[in-house]
Amino acid sequence: MTGNSSVHSKGACRVCGGTVEEFLDLGSQPISQAFLEPRATEKEFTFPLTIGRCASCMMVQLLHDVPRHLMFHREYPFHSSSSQAMQAYFADVARTLLRTELTDDDPFIVEIGCNDGIMLGTIKDAGVRHLGFEPSGGVADEARAAGVRVRGDFFEEGTAKEVCAAEGTADVIYSANTLCHIPYLDSVMRGVDALLGPNGVFVFEDPYLGDVVTKTSFDQIYDEHFYLWSAESVRATAARFGFELVDVLRLSAHGGEVRFTLARAGTRTPAPAVAELLAEEQQRGLSELATLRRFAANVNGIRDDLVRVLTDLRAQGRRVVGYGATAKSATVLNYCGIGPELVEFVCDTTLEKHGKLTPGQHIPIRPPAAFADPYPDYALLFAWNHAEEIMAKEPAFTEAGGRWLLYVPDVHVV
Repeated sequence: MTGNSSVHSKGACRVCGGTVEEFLDLGSQPISQAFLEPRATEKEFTFPLTIGRCASCMMVQLLHDVPRHLMFHREYPFHSSSSQAMQAYFADVARTLLRTELTDDDPFIVEIGCNDGIMLGTIKDAGVRHLGFEPSGGVADEARAAGVRVRGDFFEEGTAKEVCAAEGTADVIYSANTLCHIPYLDSVMRGVDALLGPNGVFVFEDPYLGDVVTKTSFDQIYDEHFYLWSAESVRATAARFGFELVDVLRLSAHGGEVRFTLARAGTRTPAPAVAELLAEEQQRGLSELATLRRFAANVNGIRDDLVRVLTDLRAQGRRVVGYGATAKSATVLNYCGIGPELVEFVCDTTLEKHGKLTPGQHIPIRPPAAFADPYPDYALLFAWNHAEEIMAKEPAFTEAGGRWLLYVPDVHVV
């Protein structure tokens, strides 16, 4: 499969109804987390992965969305707590919210997409009233088993109003790596409006367009990541629903994110960081089509370089395996047309993925023990955003002469 950044299509913005013009086509893609049984590859769902920018509100978004029940369900395989670094990170997030926002008598926090309870566990341990929304039943059950209160629904206007009627307004509504998954943002924002208290805050963090463009991390674009936020597009969206962007915080998590804080318009003084990030985006022309088309050209270059390197390595008789069967890897493998003839297998720590095949290109997924039996010559690191943690865990690989192959911000060997 090949991408095409020279053919442009247009659609209607899911936020404001404006015109969305495509700037990158990543080809036909499967559901990124649909890891397949070896005998179940014939009826694989695919969709066109194209992304564009709204000329009115500057929101960068996919032009096609996947039905939500195909992505988020009982067998959803992503577990936030699988990374020790993420466990520490979300414990710190919870402590920050407890210290700064959940300070009144009987405070209440609602999380959109609580996964296995990685953040709300610390809130629960502090004795604070909480509720997580999590429609993916398997990870929701894990959160419940840990004592976290979970509602097995999608967060939208109707479900938010039901919670408000039963439990009152929330002091904090929080979401991490979830809001960008939801095309029907209007219903979510109306739900926030219905559930959030008059002085409350809506805090969400997701991949940041600025980091994606700077790092050419095109694998952040996949079915679940419907939106790529900028401060400009968040500010415009917030204003449409009576909210104001009052704080931003740059984060290193997941390859570069921003934590955005919204409050009801006029209730809080925006932090200086908001104006600073908006000015930075304007100076670099982050939302301009010319900038985004240069990004697309860089993506095409990475594809060509990566395929050439892998082809050369295999021609030399070198063994290459993948490390981390991530959702991001689906975009890379399918956009570049990388199959088992170039990458022998992908190792991953998630038990549910073992013995299955990667979406689209059908590369076998094996447990971590296979990585060292014997070590390959090169490991293509799909989980590049956890590179430091992973490389520290695998010193024997490099001691045996193994090399890490990365493609962000360009194709290079470590």
